[in-house]
Amino acid sequence: MSQQQSLQVELGDRSYPIHVGDLGIQDPQKLAQLLQPLIPGQQVAVITNETIAPLYLQRLLDALGQRRVDVYQLPDGEAYKTLESFEAVTTFLLNARHNRSTCLIALGGGVVGDLCGFVAATFQRGVDFIQIPTTLLAQVDSSVGGKTAVNHPAGKNMIGAFYQPKAVLADTSVLASLPDREYAAGLAEVIKYGVIDDVAFFDWLEAHVPALLERSNDALQQVILRSCASKAKVVSEDERESGRRAILNFGHTFGHAIEKLAGYGQWLHGEAVAIGMVMAAELSVAHMGFPPADARRLRQLLENVGLPVSLGRHDLDLEAMIEAMGMDKKVSDGRLTFVLARSLGDVVVSDDVGLDRLRDLLSEQLA
Repeated sequence: MSQQQSLQVELGDRSYPIHVGDLGIQDPQKLAQLLQPLIPGQQVAVITNETIAPLYLQRLLDALGQRRVDVYQLPDGEAYKTLESFEAVTTFLLNARHNRSTCLIALGGGVVGDLCGFVAATFQRGVDFIQIPTTLLAQVDSSVGGKTAVNHPAGKNMIGAFYQPKAVLADTSVLASLPDREYAAGLAEVIKYGVIDDVAFFDWLEAHVPALLERSNDALQQVILRSCASKAKVVSEDERESGRRAILNFGHTFGHAIEKLAGYGQWLHGEAVAIGMVMAAELSVAHMGFPPADARRLRQLLENVGLPVSLGRHDLDLEAMIEAMGMDKKVSDGRLTFVLARSLGDVVVSDDVGLDRLRDLLSEQLA
């Protein structure tokens, strides 16, 4: 496979490229060739965190050349994806005299990208921003599609905006240094695309587990491209989640509730989504006739790549779980909505799951 491939998210005048491969995060001159056309002005702010900055910040600064660059470093973790962090970054930009011609660059995982994007959407009514995601989960999911947000004590991603980046630069070389747990968490969102959109991709993932565990560069480039292509197609059809885009939430109604109740950061997002997908698959068996053998295939694939498929000792209260799901954004006219599978590669959005059936499922899962 070539060193770099690209695809386009088609959204009219908000369209943008996703570049995937060895993009030069280790080589400032190479990275500069990608960045220079994207930043017409001289003012740049890099938003990153204390874990990523020592690894890649200086190379990014070198690639930005003679521009005036200010850097804001967050502590690492989901616990800092808050309104307080949003205000702190905004205050930083104002104090540094940034204006509407500035460009923000998100250098980090999903927390950095979501927060930076929300700041970009609102700072002086909107400024340019570029995503340089440094985790697998961010490269295949949160950096693409324009969802930006911070968490609220009442629920995950409750305060945010739809706001598209100028570009996404997914450099596969950064994934070699990811901790195993973070890497596996990213594979949860990868597997999701096989369930919701592309059964051939699901088959491919089952056949390439050893290459995925070895973090083969060719396998990773294939994974990121196919995942981003699936998401780009859905987002192009439904940018603001008024219809089809909701299928991207497979497993997330359960997963977001698990994250909230356990405390943000106790479960990584991908881990919670993995457990949520198992729950959604079981609900699909009961409610949609999803073949039990396919539910077992999903559970096995998640286990094979090192993801949790149950809460284990982290038991959660059933009624608290239902209440937390009721606070989720995926509630329509007071009814919980779920993405349910009819078969691998074919899912639908349903709001007619009875509370009794949901309680029965959760009673088994939380026992």
